[in-house]
Amino acid sequence: MAEARYQDLSADDQRDALQVAEHGGNHKAHLLEKDIWVVATLGVLFDGPFAQHLTFKGGTSLSKVWRAIRRFSEDVDITYDIRAFAPDLVSGAGDEALPPTRSQEKRWTRTIRPHLTEWVRDQAHPVVEAGLARAGFTAAFRVDGDRLFIGYEPLFEETGLVRPEVMVEFGARSTGEPHTIHPVVCDAAAHLPGLAFPTASPAVMLAERTFWEKATAIHVFCRQERRRGERLSRHWHDLARLDEAGVAGRALADRSLALSVARHKAMFFSENDASGTRINYEAAVSGDLHLVPAGAALAVLTDDYARMLADGMLLEDAEPFDALMERCTAIEARANAAGSRSR
Repeated sequence: MAEARYQDLSADDQRDALQVAEHGGNHKAHLLEKDIWVVATLGVLFDGPFAQHLTFKGGTSLSKVWRAIRRFSEDVDITYDIRAFAPDLVSGAGDEALPPTRSQEKRWTRTIRPHLTEWVRDQAHPVVEAGLARAGFTAAFRVDGDRLFIGYEPLFEETGLVRPEVMVEFGARSTGEPHTIHPVVCDAAAHLPGLAFPTASPAVMLAERTFWEKATAIHVFCRQERRRGERLSRHWHDLARLDEAGVAGRALADRSLALSVARHKAMFFSENDASGTRINYEAAVSGDLHLVPAGAALAVLTDDYARMLADGMLLEDAEPFDALMERCTAIEARANAAGSRSR
């Protein structure tokens, strides 16, 4: 006898099922619900006509695929291979598909941004909407630039931090490599064997590159002495968990990968520090990485971490914020020692 599909159940039965799964696992029921929508969205994206050119990356890939972080990650970060998205633009640009100069980068970005907005609106949106409908999911859609929002009627009371919608953010300024194909399943599935849940098989960026992307983003936060940090403390948590999983060690040993991320960030994500000086990403991965903020930026991060804990976004008891910063201080020291040796 075929298993019943979760999405074919009544709202009451779905609610009951997820409450059973909540008692059997680590996630709250409203997070299990959103996770189902995340996986269903991934399944549709990577079963679509453009799937071969997409790469799943970011925090949700670390949670859903590599199981390297122990928190709920709610949004989907997708890269469309720039070589397929803008082949004429990147012709002759080499394996990394980087513009040769800053002026060329500006021209590439001016070309890609409106094209990506049109693609999300005219191609990605219809494919995802039709795919979810075929799978039995009813959703409300909206497009905002390069982001597709998939809203659903929540089964549980909203918490404020976790919204009843999946945000898919698309980019098209990298190759998405290195990546590999990997299956993705819903967290509730392990606790409800009598139900069939959505699955997906996306191409997923390797966790070592994601480590360097997060580490350099944290470096920017620290150097800019930011006064706002909503939903950002998760990156520090991720770095600590990647260290525990051995990913950080492998990433720190991969000098070519660190420099590749630095070159990409320098070209496409140029930033200035608090004094107005351009941030040097190559220096950051070569012995000058900053992972722990100070002053007002640290206070903002402390508050954001407390909100993440209160909403149950961590799967188990998490270390206090001070302990997390100590862990990141140790990672910073190791990264800078490794980077200095390689110069």
